[in-house]
Amino acid sequence: MEAGGQRPAATRGHVTVIEDEASISDPLRSALEREGYAVSVEPTGNGGLESVRRGEPDIVLLDLNLPDLDGRDVCRAIRQTSDVPIIMLTARGLETDRVVGLELGADDYLVKPFSMAELIARIRAVMRRTGDRTTPAPASTPTAVEVGDVAIDPATHIATHAGRTLDLPRREFDLLHMLMAHAGTVLARNKLMDEVWGADWFGSTKTLDVHIAGLRRRLGDDAHEPRYIHTVRGVGFRFASPAELAG
Repeated sequence: MEAGGQRPAATRGHVTVIEDEASISDPLRSALEREGYAVSVEPTGNGGLESVRRGEPDIVLLDLNLPDLDGRDVCRAIRQTSDVPIIMLTARGLETDRVVGLELGADDYLVKPFSMAELIARIRAVMRRTGDRTTPAPASTPTAVEVGDVAIDPATHIATHAGRTLDLPRREFDLLHMLMAHAGTVLARNKLMDEVWGADWFGSTKTLDVHIAGLRRRLGDDAHEPRYIHTVRGVGFRFASPAELAG
């Protein structure tokens, strides 16, 4: 970080790069600063976590191969205390790696090598989807919803199932709220993706299936005989109606 802990002047926000290889972090810093971002580089996972705890970044670029901690553990730890957007940067290009990263709460996942133009486009897209964290939240918030024994309240960011609090990553929370707010109605896959991830989402639509599977697991729902989240093949998903859950 810059001397004295001062955040450099920038027009687009602050990026914390958690990356130990200078051959990667130095070009990233230069390119991002040219685009108007303030940039700090943390070469260790613990340093990155401290940066987040200080509330510095508006977005985090997180490498998975760090000298002290696995990047997945860093992502998990960040999500326990912060909703700062995270883009994972890694040489691990397998679909299973991307799925794990998204399940842990990453907002996007970029496989090395990548172009600076694509990275900057993804940073802008993620920050548009997650909103400007420097501005106050609007006075009105989505309403709380209760369907059967599942309840969700966006104002407090609390969801419960049979009185038990559900520990939901941000995307799963937003997805569950969307489904419950339209309980009994089939929501198309593209509508769910547009509403929860944004129309400019770059990633695979399999992300939706990953998050639906996560919600089902937390609700104890069986994908083959679901009580709560029903798959409508070729269309999308439907949360059970109050009448169904009362039966």
